[in-house]
Amino acid sequence: MSSLPLFPTSLVGSYAQPDWLIDKEKLKGRFPPRTRAKELWRIAPDYLAEAQRDAVRLAVEDQIKAGLDIITDGEACRESYSNHFATALEGVDIDNPGEALDRSGEPVPVPRITGNISRRYPVSVDEVHYLRSLTDRKIKFTVPGPFTMSQQAQNDFYPSPAEAAMDYAAAVREEVIDLFAAGADVVQLDEPYMQARPEAAEAYGVAALNAALEGVGGDTCVHICFGYAMLIHERPEGYSFLPQLANACCKQISIETAQSSLDCNVLSSLPEQTILLGVIDLSTTDIETPAMIIDRVERALPFIDKERLVLAPDCGMKYLPRDVSLAKLESMVSAAETLRQRYA
Repeated sequence: MSSLPLFPTSLVGSYAQPDWLIDKEKLKGRFPPRTRAKELWRIAPDYLAEAQRDAVRLAVEDQIKAGLDIITDGEACRESYSNHFATALEGVDIDNPGEALDRSGEPVPVPRITGNISRRYPVSVDEVHYLRSLTDRKIKFTVPGPFTMSQQAQNDFYPSPAEAAMDYAAAVREEVIDLFAAGADVVQLDEPYMQARPEAAEAYGVAALNAALEGVGGDTCVHICFGYAMLIHERPEGYSFLPQLANACCKQISIETAQSSLDCNVLSSLPEQTILLGVIDLSTTDIETPAMIIDRVERALPFIDKERLVLAPDCGMKYLPRDVSLAKLESMVSAAETLRQRYA
């Protein structure tokens, strides 16, 4: 992106929410909710919206303090990365949920598709307006991807999951266009289920992704990961679905490399897109030194032009303590500053 330095820095999406806002023990004791989970909030309903806005402001202040170049709202207003949007759509019954297997193979409650999926209203435009008012830096906003939402639902309506994914894509596309119009510089679609279910992703996932993003304008990103490190501890040695995204129309791809010690040779299969390189391990509260992060970046440089790298955590920082999250980001920014001097 223009006006950014070499090796810019960014969150993937979420930042650690304050303990006064959300019950971290309840959050950690379950998989990310697909239906609504209002019991996670510590604040009474009448005061929750104000508290969430305060949490967004604190998340932005921490990111600016750390020195990040691209700022998110920290997903401070969300119970999970996906349910805020997936449960706002027409065609799903959230009062009588269905059931689907999580990526770990465990059954979890999910929205039940009972009609044509469509977007009833702009879901997060006001949140982008508010985020834009808090900083003059580049801002990024995240939306769950159409393939992942189709996997996180019980389909009682469409003849095939592929058809459901395409209607999810149409709803996402409307949202993405509105988010750019509201001031977002980057809009990211979260698609972790492409890694978890590569055969279905191969069959129709990229088609749904392209239907959501093609021609929308602005910088678009896709995040594909192995799951939250605090919940899913085992990491595969490589991605089961990543080179296929070379055929996606997104401009950026966000991947993990830190915890998994990913073989960065796979980046050679993505010759065009900018890569958000995960260089912060979220499975531990240990703070990486700048030297450790530099090593993780330099592991990737034989396979990608330095101008196409953004430094980021592996995934969302939602499950970490705030002080740990801030310290990890400060270390990442320090590493980026050294890398700029080394490779300018």
